[in-house]
Amino acid sequence: MTTGDVWLPLPIDELGPLPRSLRYHYWNGEEELPADPADCVFYGVPYMRPAGVVTAPLPKMDRLRVIQTLTAGYDHLLPSLPSLREDVQLCNAGDLHNTSTSEMALALTLSALRGIPEAARDQVDGGWHHRVLPSLADRSVLIVGYGGIGAAVEERLIPFEPRRITRVAGSARQSPRGPVHAVGRLPELLPEAEVVILCVPLNDATRGLADAAFLARMPDGALLVNVARGAVVDTAALLAETTSGRLLAALDVTDPEPLPADHPLWRAPGVLITPHVGGSSSAFLPRAVRMLHGQLSRFTDGEPLRHVVATGG
Repeated sequence: MTTGDVWLPLPIDELGPLPRSLRYHYWNGEEELPADPADCVFYGVPYMRPAGVVTAPLPKMDRLRVIQTLTAGYDHLLPSLPSLREDVQLCNAGDLHNTSTSEMALALTLSALRGIPEAARDQVDGGWHHRVLPSLADRSVLIVGYGGIGAAVEERLIPFEPRRITRVAGSARQSPRGPVHAVGRLPELLPEAEVVILCVPLNDATRGLADAAFLARMPDGALLVNVARGAVVDTAALLAETTSGRLLAALDVTDPEPLPADHPLWRAPGVLITPHVGGSSSAFLPRAVRMLHGQLSRFTDGEPLRHVVATGG
């Protein structure tokens, strides 16, 4: 039976019964550490805290075996891995955020197409302005990034009767819903996409993926939805396309992030911005608790962990 300290970013008394062989400490990035990092064997990374904060204890965690995030993205932890032992496993949140983030993708898509931001501004002024706006029905939708979140987005899109849903991932494969095209086919797929939804992880291959050339291939009036990471999109290129009025954008993530109050993207026409809240909903806590329980049980029982995305060394 595995022993040692576990640091978790959720209050321990909210988690219910946990494996008894471990000692539990709550830490969500506060300046004062909850215990000696050298005794930590399972590190639950503080949720939505700066990279410098969450990686600071790692060099002192000599007994560390597992780094567990509560986020789907883990790019902020990768620079720390080479200095850790080879048997350290980095696990991401797996399907924890599929429900909440796919809901946000759909909400952003519908809101941007149906003019909800304009209606909210009109309400402040008491203005009644009837408009005929695009429907999600009969649109051609391109999902870029077809992991768990991308597949969950598709499930939620289908009842809204889009004309076509096209799937793109790092490599071609077959999914239960149909073919998934390789990312190399984007140049020929983008001109037919009236809605493009980005769900990819941030890595060297996807950083700046939606650059000026990518955006230029999208048809006039198309909508770009980003629920991935801000750096997947070239902000300057997007600002040029939205300022001209050629493209619309709905963004739950931006680059930089948080977006400074004086950044022109806030005021660009046809841009809807939410402050990286795709995973932050009432769906988060119960799924996070279930995921942590499962991982800790596997860890103490010596069983393979789920959602291992990288290792140390």
